[in-house]
Amino acid sequence: MEPNPVLKKLGLTANDRVAIIHTDDIGMCQASVDAFSDLAEAGIITSGAVMVPCPWFLHAAAYARAHRAADLGVHLTLTCEWQTYRWGPVSTRDPASGLLDGEGCLYHTSADAQKHGDPAAMERELREQVRLALAHGIDATHIDTHMGTVAHPSLIDKYAAIARENRLPAMIFRMDEAGWRAQGLDAGFARVAAGFVRQLEAAGMPLLDSMMGMPLDSKEDRLELTKARLSALPAGITHFIIHPSKDTPELRAITPRDWQCRAADYRTFMDDAVRRHLKDIGVHTIGYRALRELMPRA
Repeated sequence: MEPNPVLKKLGLTANDRVAIIHTDDIGMCQASVDAFSDLAEAGIITSGAVMVPCPWFLHAAAYARAHRAADLGVHLTLTCEWQTYRWGPVSTRDPASGLLDGEGCLYHTSADAQKHGDPAAMERELREQVRLALAHGIDATHIDTHMGTVAHPSLIDKYAAIARENRLPAMIFRMDEAGWRAQGLDAGFARVAAGFVRQLEAAGMPLLDSMMGMPLDSKEDRLELTKARLSALPAGITHFIIHPSKDTPELRAITPRDWQCRAADYRTFMDDAVRRHLKDIGVHTIGYRALRELMPRA
């Protein structure tokens, strides 16, 4: 594909490497909000996204109101992956919506959410999450998607419409058919997705080039792994995902399989060695607010 036109608008060249250092899952638990607060103050991360249906959403919203400069978006959530720590939709409790599993919560997996959810009900849920985030005082800078659930033929156009109507950039990637197939999409949807991306970019929506981040299954040598991942960033704009949380009993109980990686992300990105490494390798960092300023008028 041609170089991302957003680079030129940001005063950069086609060969520049740009990272949005993005904190996922804010509000999932208290530890996630407190970690974001510390990391934002340290100044290494550049963006994050809040999960509206989660128990600590109000804590995250209170933080956002008190820190207006924080670059926070809405982590649109149609799933709840944990076994004993659950949440449900904010727009309905009606089983006919297809949003609720047998426990009355959002489904554990994206595949089940996509299979059972009524598309109209799912759209209402996405819209209500954005509405609540704004109503609680979050100056949203973007929208993105928890577990990639909106990457589905019944949802992707609705996701983009919500972004345009609210003048919020969305986590959408500039990929051709081959790129979408490499992400696991079948040939038909990959063709549709590639055409859709071309339409969005032609309409002036700022898009991303790639996604990278820190894995949740490797806790050893986290600082060196972080440096290696950042060094491998390609040219263009990369959404670089981390999942930092403070090490608390609550976090350990919620995420017995990956709490160590989440706590390691917090410790690693509090280390000024990450900032120095980004400078040494010449990677530019931006937040989603810079892309929001480029959004076309509705």
